[in-house]
Amino acid sequence: MKTCVVIGGGIGGLVTGALLAKEGYKVTVLEKNAIIGGGLQTFKRNGVRFPTGMHIFGGFQEGGNLRKIFAYLGVLDKVTLQPMDANASDVVTMMSTGETYSLPQGKERLITYLSERFPAEKEHIRAYIDRLFELSEEEDLFYLREAPAEHPSHSDDFLGSVDELRDQYITDPKLKALLGYLIPLFGGDPQTTPAYIHALLSTLHINGTFQFVDESQQLAEALADVMEDAGGQVIANEEVVKIKVENHAITKVVTKKGNVYQADSYISDVHPDVLLRIIDPQAFTTAFKTRIQSVPETMSSFKVFVKFKEQAFLYQNHSHFCLSEDDVWPQQLMFVTPPVARQGDFAETMVLIAPMDFSEVKAWEDTRTGHRGEAYERWKQAKTDLVLDRMERLYPDFRNHIDFVFASSPLTIRDYYGNKEGSNYGFQKDSRNLMLSQMSVATKVKNLYLTGQNVNIHGLCGVTLTAIETAEALVGQNAIIRKINKFCPNHP
Repeated sequence: MKTCVVIGGGIGGLVTGALLAKEGYKVTVLEKNAIIGGGLQTFKRNGVRFPTGMHIFGGFQEGGNLRKIFAYLGVLDKVTLQPMDANASDVVTMMSTGETYSLPQGKERLITYLSERFPAEKEHIRAYIDRLFELSEEEDLFYLREAPAEHPSHSDDFLGSVDELRDQYITDPKLKALLGYLIPLFGGDPQTTPAYIHALLSTLHINGTFQFVDESQQLAEALADVMEDAGGQVIANEEVVKIKVENHAITKVVTKKGNVYQADSYISDVHPDVLLRIIDPQAFTTAFKTRIQSVPETMSSFKVFVKFKEQAFLYQNHSHFCLSEDDVWPQQLMFVTPPVARQGDFAETMVLIAPMDFSEVKAWEDTRTGHRGEAYERWKQAKTDLVLDRMERLYPDFRNHIDFVFASSPLTIRDYYGNKEGSNYGFQKDSRNLMLSQMSVATKVKNLYLTGQNVNIHGLCGVTLTAIETAEALVGQNAIIRKINKFCPNHP
């Protein structure tokens, strides 16, 4: 039996490990935190569950890529999902005018809806959305198609920026802003983010989005079961602090507790910056290390977690995006009301997410959770109040519906996930210099491979697809793709 050690028990590490377990590998996952799962983790405050990430995601509709992958892994029936409202899965409010757009699922339904709201742009809307789907078709892995023998070529639009794509089709500035509502969700910049990333995430949303019911942790635990049932193990509270390399290959990893783990292959699911800090200095060239340290990070975020009073705020089976053109933070705000089992008419909780640059918390970058001082707590309360002020504009008297509220900052994300500067989505992809942030799953260290959001695309879908790429680097190109498609050729 071949063996593999996975450093980091986030989504990428767990999916990669589960795929390899299906291939006969004995997998050991080492996670530094007390709970596995990364963005899949849930936590409790005053006995109430809150998700840390994975608030909304696509790919689980009939024939969807994630639906097929997790069916193949045998975990699809172990998670409970709530499909978003087909008539309004994403709701967008323009704060400057108060106009609200309820975006339906389905390509044709969305085109019809937008054409009714912007009749002068009717032909352009269809052409633009058609183009998004065409660009997504250029990514074989997204549709679980076998990778070609030669490196594929892509259209100019695929590699251009989001703005360059939109400007070809759309002239109405309000419609442009509306069509870009997802950009803050993936830490993008319309002037530099490659159009293909926008196309992939947009088509995911158009085809239908979902939420976990009760807790996203259920998927992490199901993936752990796949590895443990195959003779592997998933170990929490086991932080890797040293990776020993000899003759361009890893010989062992050492944890903070002094435990040593050895395997045939090793997979890193930690941020590349963290990897460079714990691996032997001679493992990578100075040029490579300089390049990694120079790649800009995507935006972090400030999150507000709300517990409502009983029967105080109606449950919303959609995500809500608020876009503002003024200079008052937060200019963008997204919120959801996570569903619970036997969800009734009223919401139990709400999670609000506002993009935030790490510079906002730089004054406290050398502090740790629970010991940041009174100035930090005052700053955090002031930011929480600004978020709640936005909500008061949407829902007058919003504060009176709240039982309790608390918040997290980019420092929380940095310390918990190990992401540089609290980045939500890893490396920032730049259409002007794609090679800078482009990562290969294989490395110059012969038995070390990479997985996770810094390699390809972030999010549950992007990281899961990257996991296939990483696993296939060990077992052979297209080997797993073929098995997935054979297992569920017409899986509903």
